[in-house]
Amino acid sequence: MEGLAGLALPILFIAVLYLLLIRPQQKRAKEHKQLVSNLTVGADVVTIGGMHGRVVDLTDETMDLVVAAVENDDGSDEEIVLRFQRSSLARVVSGHDAAEPDDEAEHEDVAEEVDEESDES
Repeated sequence: MEGLAGLALPILFIAVLYLLLIRPQQKRAKEHKQLVSNLTVGADVVTIGGMHGRVVDLTDETMDLVVAAVENDDGSDEEIVLRFQRSSLARVVSGHDAAEPDDEAEHEDVAEEVDEESDES
C-alpha cells in the first residue's frame, strides 16, 4: 500500500501539468494552424512582429502584405509590399475570419478599467 501512495503524488503532478500547460498550448497551436490555413487574399492582418497590412498574395509558405502606399513625384501611388512567412500571422483584423465586434468592445472595456484604476492611484 505504501508503494501506491508514493506513486500518487508524481502521477497527480503529471496530470496537473498536462491540464494546465500542455493541453492549452496544443489548443492554441491548433487554432493558429486553422487561422493560417483559412487566410484569404484581401484580409487585413497583424504579424507577430506587430506589422499591419493587407494580404495581396498567398503561397503555401508565404504571404505578401501591402503595408503602405507612397505617392511618387509624378503623382502616382506605389504600394510597399513585404513578404512574410505564413506562420508569422498573429491575427486577422478583417475579412472572413475577422474578430467579432463584441471582442473589440470587451478589450476597450478592459482598457478603460485599467485607465480608471491608474487614475485612482
